[in-house]
Amino acid sequence: MTSSPILVILQLVVGLGLLNVWMIRRSGPTGYRGGHAQTLRGEFEAYGLPDWMFLVVGGLKVVAGLALIAGIWVPVIVRPAALVVAALMVGAIAMHVKVKDPVQRSLPALAVLVMCLWIATQR
Repeated sequence: MTSSPILVILQLVVGLGLLNVWMIRRSGPTGYRGGHAQTLRGEFEAYGLPDWMFLVVGGLKVVAGLALIAGIWVPVIVRPAALVVAALMVGAIAMHVKVKDPVQRSLPALAVLVMCLWIATQR
């Protein structure tokens, strides 16, 4: 099955976005960090999550991001990767709600959730 150009673009947006957040921007502040966190690890602390959860979630997101990119050539891995990311985005939104973040801090997670659900339904 040939991928549509929009599907390829969405896979790249989500995949590269995950890699950017978890490999390049994890140590710096953004306007979307949960609670008053300045780093990605600090977000997990703000959410009251254990250290091992940071490693598990980070590993899943990096692997899923790579799978979404590789899925351009190996389509069979796209749906599982998109569904894993979608589930993680539901968790991210729940954590923002838990710490009573303003709604705008959840918007990136919501956007990625929507994109992943769309990707998954197209495969």
